[in-house]
Amino acid sequence: MKKLMPFIFLIITIILSCSSPKELEYKNFHNLSVESLGFNQSTVSLDIDYYNPNNFGMQLRNSDLDIFINGNLLGHSSLDSLIRIPRRDTFTLPVKFAVNMQNLYKNAFSTLSGKEVMVKLTGKLRIGKANVFMIFPVNYEAKETFSLF
Repeated sequence: MKKLMPFIFLIITIILSCSSPKELEYKNFHNLSVESLGFNQSTVSLDIDYYNPNNFGMQLRNSDLDIFINGNLLGHSSLDSLIRIPRRDTFTLPVKFAVNMQNLYKNAFSTLSGKEVMVKLTGKLRIGKANVFMIFPVNYEAKETFSLF
C-alpha cells in the first residue's frame, strides 16, 4: 500500500490541477439511414459531428442518449466503445437506435416532409483522459430540417 501512495497522490494532484474541460460543441448530423423497417419498431442510424474546443485530446468511453422529435420520444441510443476525441478538432459519434414506430407516426408528416422539427437530445457521455473518466450531461435542443426522401 505504501508503494501505491505516491502514485495515488500524483493522480489526485493531476486531476485537481487540471481545469475543467469545455463542453463539446454540436456541429451537425449526416448519414441518416433506416437500417431496418418494421411496423412496431425500426432501426435508424446517423453520425453526429462534434467539435472539441479543448487544447487536449480525450476519449469517449460510452454514451446514453434519448432522442426526442417535437417532444415525443423517438428512441434511445447506447454506445459502449472507445472513441478518440482529437484536440481542437471535429470528431464523429455514430448513433444507432431503435424507433418505436407509434411515436414516429405522431410526427411522420412534419418529419418526413422536410419541415422544421424540434430535435432534443438528452443523456450522458462518459469522457476522460488517461483512464480517468467523468460523466458529462447532454442537453441539446434545436430546430432541424431533415428528410428521408
